[in-house]
Amino acid sequence: MVVYGVALLSACMLVGMVVGDLLGSLIGVKANVGGVGIAMLLLILSTDHLRRTLRLDVPAQQGIGFWSAMYIPIVVAMAAQQDVVAAVKGGPAALLAGVLAVVLSFALVPVIARIGQPASSRREAAPGAALPLKSGE
Repeated sequence: MVVYGVALLSACMLVGMVVGDLLGSLIGVKANVGGVGIAMLLLILSTDHLRRTLRLDVPAQQGIGFWSAMYIPIVVAMAAQQDVVAAVKGGPAALLAGVLAVVLSFALVPVIARIGQPASSRREAAPGAALPLKSGE
């Protein structure tokens, strides 16, 4: 039932926005601080809880899964646009922090990709790594 997905999504979004606004006012910022992230976490946690307690039938799970899949990329893109506008207005420190976070994330991609691989495949996959010599060479 897609309608359950919409109801759960909207409830999580409203709670996330209220909590984000409260956090912003507590730290003295006239903006929503973390509301989108809080809403996403609430959606994940509430869906998991409902699934574990068997309160969701298969059509309801499919509806919630559909709206969860739609919600995350759209809302993250909207939040990213707002963050960029705020960073540009915030000055060079905010821009520097954003650029450093992106560079660090790109640098960690190969490290994260190696997690869980056996040591032998890591050595073979590493560019420029010397291959072990066969006996008699």
